[in-house]
Amino acid sequence: MSKNEEQYLNLAQKILDEGHEKGDRTGTGTYSIFGTQMRFNLSEGFPLLTTKKVFFKLIKSELLWFLRGDNNIRFLLQHNNHIWDEWAFQQWVESEDYDGPDMTDFGLRSEQDSEFKEEYLKQKDRFVQLILEDDDFMEKFGYIGEVYGKLWRSWASVLPGGQETDQISNLIEQIKTNPNSRRLILTAWNPETTPQAPLPSCHVLSQFYVADGKLSAQLYQRSGDFFLGVPFNIASYSLLIHMIAAQTGLEVGDFVHTIGDTHIYKNHVDQVKEQLSRPMHKLPKIWLNPEVKSIFDYTMDDIKLVDYESEPAIKAPVAV
Repeated sequence: MSKNEEQYLNLAQKILDEGHEKGDRTGTGTYSIFGTQMRFNLSEGFPLLTTKKVFFKLIKSELLWFLRGDNNIRFLLQHNNHIWDEWAFQQWVESEDYDGPDMTDFGLRSEQDSEFKEEYLKQKDRFVQLILEDDDFMEKFGYIGEVYGKLWRSWASVLPGGQETDQISNLIEQIKTNPNSRRLILTAWNPETTPQAPLPSCHVLSQFYVADGKLSAQLYQRSGDFFLGVPFNIASYSLLIHMIAAQTGLEVGDFVHTIGDTHIYKNHVDQVKEQLSRPMHKLPKIWLNPEVKSIFDYTMDDIKLVDYESEPAIKAPVAV
């Protein structure tokens, strides 16, 4: 049994038992707790859930996308990663350029209406192919606003004559040269531009910490979809710690995950209960290619998950 995974399962049960019933932006409804925290000791194994299969290729391609400073979904689609499709797709179907059938409330309706779902998937496939093959279409509808990668790598200056800030490069340099600093901060919330994005950044601020030759980080996440999103966030930031540690000559320490609105969507309750009934397995490990000398040079082949054993995946709808 893994204490790293056990705390996730315990918190899931607590949300079911004690969560406040709340409405939400998507119209789905949630059970919610405010202000939760988990701590993962990365030396005990990589905290990828084993009570359901979590697809690591999606996690590493998304993180590499962030580190590229990219906010266009083409790179993700080229790696068969559809995590961000829904928000870009919604922008298209709500635009004057869209010439298909009405997709109003497409997220919820597709769960209940099989004929609508078939048409929805048809339009979605069409959208994906256009992003991949049509440069003009990709430029118009592939961007999802100023989130994560764009803010991590090229934060726009508000100072006259100022230059964009590469937070990742600055963070790594600070860890190398001033590891005792209390300003090892990475932020993804710009009060001016972020709220205008299709999905404003959920994981908004992280702070890194060096002690005893180990690198740790704490993430503050404003909103956490506990069944679908949070397992990805845990793995993504744990991987980021591994990658930065490898580039700064440090071992890995802890990942501390603090979440504001910690919620389970009402249409995920049965899936959560199924997951809670399953056995845990030993946590896997991460291998990073030691020949890579810059965090920006990692490819999919340079990052590997070792000895991952899990229960089967559990499908659940994404609330958009």
